[in-house]
Amino acid sequence: MMQSPRPINDPTSGLVGLIAIGLSLLLLLGQAFFIVPAGKVAVVTTLGKVSGGSRLPGLNFKIPFVQSIYPFDVRTQVKPEEFATLTKDLQVIEATATVKYAVRPEEAGRVYRTIASNDRDVYPRIIQPSLLKALKSVFSQYELVTIATEWNDISSLVERTVAEELDKFDYVDVRGLDLTGLQIAKEYRAAIEQKQIAEQQLLRAKTEVKIAEQEAIRYDTLNRSLDSQVLFKLFLDKWDGQTEVVPALPGTVAGSPPVIVGRRS
Repeated sequence: MMQSPRPINDPTSGLVGLIAIGLSLLLLLGQAFFIVPAGKVAVVTTLGKVSGGSRLPGLNFKIPFVQSIYPFDVRTQVKPEEFATLTKDLQVIEATATVKYAVRPEEAGRVYRTIASNDRDVYPRIIQPSLLKALKSVFSQYELVTIATEWNDISSLVERTVAEELDKFDYVDVRGLDLTGLQIAKEYRAAIEQKQIAEQQLLRAKTEVKIAEQEAIRYDTLNRSLDSQVLFKLFLDKWDGQTEVVPALPGTVAGSPPVIVGRRS
């Protein structure tokens, strides 16, 4: 027995069509909207080409299946770099340079277009070359003894040099740099210690000379201010009443003999 064909206006087929359309719309909406997390920006490309500025954290829109997104972390990154380089006197030093940096949000599109398509490539392609260049440039200007004794000042100089080098490209901000773990050959440590001791002794000697000069000035000023009346008053203030000879009275002729005072019984 043959079954009769289902009517064209069967409500079941219409419902299936509506569900299919709804799912397609949901898929399109899912492809059209995206969320950029806090601390990141997104680079949007249209058919592989960067378009527009960096998308900021929050809900954003893109054209489905035509545009793609590439997130970039713009929070401060901390990366330690162990290095070895030569000093001015051709001595090898080893240390660790810990650089703190952050990608500039407005430059994320240019970073993607010219250098790196993801966060992992930012350090090796942007930061590391400039950091190693600055380290080599600065340490090659100083002898080993100077580097060891002026470590803090040289660290600040390296930080400024790295920042200036990276500013040429405007990709990232350098927010700090720490140099730690300086390692030098044992035979040079004694020489460095001797230099530090000599500098301390020289500073101590200069301080003692300065104190002596101030004392000399003070005594000279005091001597010029002491006349016969002042001296006589000072004597009377300290006189115990027993001394037989006291200085000549103020106002007497110069060279007059001292006053004789009888000892008390």
